[in-house]
Amino acid sequence: MRKGVKAAVVGGVGDADGAASYTDNAQAAAPALTGYREDAGIGRVRLTAGRISGTRVPFTVSATVTYEGRSKPLRYTSALDVRRGVSTGRALVDWKPGVLHPGLGRGDTLVTGEGAAPPIRAVDRHGTVLTAAKYPSLAPVLEQLRSKYGERAGGRPGVELHIRRAGEDAGTKTLLTLAKGRPGRLPTTLDASAQRTAERAVARYAESSVVALRPSTGEVLAVANHRADGFNAAFEGKLAPGSTMKIVTAAMLIDKGVAKASGPAPCTPEATWQSQTFHNLRGMAPNADATLADSFARSCNTAFVKLVDEEPLTDASLTEEAQERFGLGRDDWRTGITSSDGSVPPSVRPDRAANAIGQGQVQLNPLNLASVTATAKTGAFRQPLLVPRSLLGGAPATARGLSADTAAQLRQMMRRTAVSGTGARAMAGLGGDIGAKTGSAEVDGQAQPNSWFTGYRGDVAAAAMAQEGGHGGDTAGPIVAAVLRAVG
Repeated sequence: MRKGVKAAVVGGVGDADGAASYTDNAQAAAPALTGYREDAGIGRVRLTAGRISGTRVPFTVSATVTYEGRSKPLRYTSALDVRRGVSTGRALVDWKPGVLHPGLGRGDTLVTGEGAAPPIRAVDRHGTVLTAAKYPSLAPVLEQLRSKYGERAGGRPGVELHIRRAGEDAGTKTLLTLAKGRPGRLPTTLDASAQRTAERAVARYAESSVVALRPSTGEVLAVANHRADGFNAAFEGKLAPGSTMKIVTAAMLIDKGVAKASGPAPCTPEATWQSQTFHNLRGMAPNADATLADSFARSCNTAFVKLVDEEPLTDASLTEEAQERFGLGRDDWRTGITSSDGSVPPSVRPDRAANAIGQGQVQLNPLNLASVTATAKTGAFRQPLLVPRSLLGGAPATARGLSADTAAQLRQMMRRTAVSGTGARAMAGLGGDIGAKTGSAEVDGQAQPNSWFTGYRGDVAAAAMAQEGGHGGDTAGPIVAAVLRAVG
């Protein structure tokens, strides 16, 4: 088995086809192994095997990268899995791009040469330099900024070994620099202080993300993720937001004349819609005399489920509210890097009610939710921006926003949630103009729901999500509160 492992990983230095024969997918392995030597210029490879555990084989690679007379040592660790061939019973490497390098994904390639884009010297709104070493969450963000704006920033490419990501505008990741280029200065809307606080806040909770922005401008102040996979879930994630969606649902109810903050919205033990029965969080006492503000602050699901049955609401009403008032789900946001602007599709049968409480087919991320909160705070939709508008090459997305009366009622309900409702514990100690909304999103197969929380303080709105973090106020709440306390 050790012979097969070694041949499959480094055999491409001399015989790619022979090495590929030790894998379970020689057709994919052979060109990848050839590229390892020819495109990436990696040679003089030496493997050191680690402790084998079952079919898992960890190993360390020591090699040399050479390009046009320049050479530099390369060292990294990886691992592979071994499986038996179906027809031969031979021990074969379970081929994946990560066999060559752990940073490779499907369709990615290793390349050594002039950088795909000049390096950048990204700076925050005050001129402070932002680096992945100091702000690890920004690593994927800085990669994309370099790819999109490196040339416009006026830098000069260096010579490097890098991962070329699959897909248009996917960017690159530098692994080793053989010759430094000259970085160009790239301004961003970020705030180094806010970013530092956001990074520390998510570091306390696994699989968590947070975004902070200014409601008055849409400028993103911080984006942080604490994830094992390095995915920018804060901007690109797509998950059910739970009861935080009730901000949009409440706006719809008010705009359509179905309800108002001071109007009736009884909180019952259960509510049935299209044969599906909905419940509240365990332990929530019913309240037949509850107003919409009461049920919003307590996050009563059944009150909202009952109200979405009222005329003139249709299966498309929530979609229209989300798109036209909050700018969600239209695939037209241009933030400066790759981002998702959410999905709130028209839904029939039980999903119409489920969507209203942030389950069903609704999908958002912390960027979207921070924007929703910013729109509720100011009444105006301002598409989030990570770079100055002048760099976008076009105008950001627009939406109608909210009437002054609807926005005032949302702020009233969000303030109550922050002061005496489900968000009070997380927001404790925060003074001034504050508001919040909690959310817990159940996911099949998870022991705990995903935790969501959004809030504002002054001219800062923030939203966070933690996968399997439990109730919104338990995990995502402290993340948002930490950011608002430091920046708001």
